[in-house]
Amino acid sequence: MSKMYQISKEEVAIAWSMVRKAAGGPGVDGKTIEMVEGDLDNELYKIWNRLSSGSYIAQEVMLVEIPKAKGGIRVLGIPSVTDRIAQTVIKNRLESEVDHLFHEDSYAYRANKSAIDAVLKARTRCMKKEWVIEIDIKGFFDELNHELLEEILGKYTQDKLVLLYAKKFMKAVGITEDGTKIQRSKGTPQGGVVSPVLANLYLHEAFDMWMKEKFPDILFERYADDIVVHCVSENQAYLIKNKIEERLKMFKLELHSDKTRVVYAGKDKKHDGRGHKCPRKFTFLGYDFKPRWYKGRIVFTPGMGQGALLKINQRIKRLRLGSRTHTSLDEVAKVVNKIARGWIEYYGHCRRSELYKIAELLDKRLVKWLSKKFKIRTYGKGWKVFKEKKREAPKMFVHWYMISEKPLRAV
Repeated sequence: MSKMYQISKEEVAIAWSMVRKAAGGPGVDGKTIEMVEGDLDNELYKIWNRLSSGSYIAQEVMLVEIPKAKGGIRVLGIPSVTDRIAQTVIKNRLESEVDHLFHEDSYAYRANKSAIDAVLKARTRCMKKEWVIEIDIKGFFDELNHELLEEILGKYTQDKLVLLYAKKFMKAVGITEDGTKIQRSKGTPQGGVVSPVLANLYLHEAFDMWMKEKFPDILFERYADDIVVHCVSENQAYLIKNKIEERLKMFKLELHSDKTRVVYAGKDKKHDGRGHKCPRKFTFLGYDFKPRWYKGRIVFTPGMGQGALLKINQRIKRLRLGSRTHTSLDEVAKVVNKIARGWIEYYGHCRRSELYKIAELLDKRLVKWLSKKFKIRTYGKGWKVFKEKKREAPKMFVHWYMISEKPLRAV
């Protein structure tokens, strides 16, 4: 029996392997990856059959509130495991058509590109151009206009399967932790598998290609909705900022007035004599870019941001090491190393010395753990025991040795 949409079972199998590798928890139906794996042939057949017949119905997306480091919340939408597999099929198809068209300075969610690539490119350009526009789009993922997005999709793909299900997944109903259902008239779930490529495509049309056409000499880095634009003068920066604001309004997007700023990235203000009052710092992908002393001169470079350190401290607290005194130090090391390695690898590419702030936070928690575990009453004795443990096994915790090593790309 012929199907309405041509899709191979191999595409579904590949999508499953990608979802399995990414792991993650269940959605609203409570079905885990392990449960799907336990009845894999049947589960994948149902997904293939429904997708290819046009009858696949997206389940409700579980909405989870994640606190931001500096206050406020971010709402993530977690699809069910089976929806993640179906979305991955659509994502793979759409990416194969559009990714090669994307701008070279679009870095998010793309093969062979990373957030660190964007940070390092911004670092290089800040050394050459003294003015930066820090762009912040208000509620980007929640504000994507469905009608415009469908129009953009139709411009870049004629794949009817993609056009049908991209629309279904972007409009999927959200459900909060208390059971309230949220109808989606705009936006795409942040956390959905297909959302990143839809977001990239939207800003490819709204921003990237427009900048390339209208301002080919203006350089920028974009990672999803985090954007840094480089200019040669203050006047040019304000002009481009206003033009960008007008352009994004055409796509129903609004710049955050408090977080979109012109920043002076040149030499120290007290030496330049211009009398401007522009900020001297911006944050991009967790790195704070600001003036720093280097070999007797001032340079404008990135280092691990204060906001990032705050998030890290909150994550360390959530480990609740104080409640793990029934376990061994080796077990604690496994828990800590699992997340500390990622922090060191990400924030160790620029101003690696900043990583010692992470080490200090972790070591203080470990001293508290040791003191509670062995009923040590004095702060000084707790540190003495900590130093003994470190001397006995200097590579037990990754932050004890990785920070002093050179990163894969030393900068």
